[in-house]
Amino acid sequence: MRATGFWPRLSVFVRSFMIQGSWNYRTMLGGGFAFAMLPFLRRLHRDDPEAFSASLQRHAEHFNAHPYLAGLALGAACRMEEEGKDPEEIIRFKRVVRGPLGGLGDALVWVGWRPATVLAALVLALAGASPAVTVVFFLVLYNAGHLALRAWSFRVGLVRGSQVGDSLRPLSAQAGRLAAAGVFLLGGVLGLVLHQGWVMGEWALMVLCATGGVWGLWLGGLVGKGGWKWSIWGTSMAIGLVLFFGWMG
Repeated sequence: MRATGFWPRLSVFVRSFMIQGSWNYRTMLGGGFAFAMLPFLRRLHRDDPEAFSASLQRHAEHFNAHPYLAGLALGAACRMEEEGKDPEEIIRFKRVVRGPLGGLGDALVWVGWRPATVLAALVLALAGASPAVTVVFFLVLYNAGHLALRAWSFRVGLVRGSQVGDSLRPLSAQAGRLAAAGVFLLGGVLGLVLHQGWVMGEWALMVLCATGGVWGLWLGGLVGKGGWKWSIWGTSMAIGLVLFFGWMG
């Protein structure tokens, strides 16, 4: 295996934050993927301009995934390129992995982590924190999680290469836990609202209604996909409501 060194890999990771910079309907994340791979491929094929051009073109083709998990494909592609895998194998790998990375990323981040952090910030605001503290709390909490996910996914890709399937399975369980945590926090928000007798600023009421609407639509879309989930979410919401209502009481 040809070693490319630490800095080209670090450059790929840093550039992965801009993977959506050239998003378009034809290649989607393809241009950003090639942009992120550029320093690594340049170092890997520094003595073979034709191989460099071919590999860069290969990674500029259509690719789509959740931006926070795209680093897993980037890391795996780096590993496979470094091991000298057949170009067709690399292309097939990217085609196979893009669907799971997109679906898991949506469930983990957009449905799980982001609503949970928004609701946690709402709990803090309704408990009496200032707007500045609430905003800082949300930004720090959300970005800590999303940065950790990016770093983890890129490292797993580098270490496992094309054998990343087993590493993706735990993410589904984490998405379910985050959904339950979000419902618990929603119960907490409702408990605080009930305790305050709906006496709150107009902005807070609007945010609360919007958040509740999004969660209601999401939960409604899951009808028929498992009654046991409803019992877990219902219990979580009830516990959150009682705890926060009693805490403020």
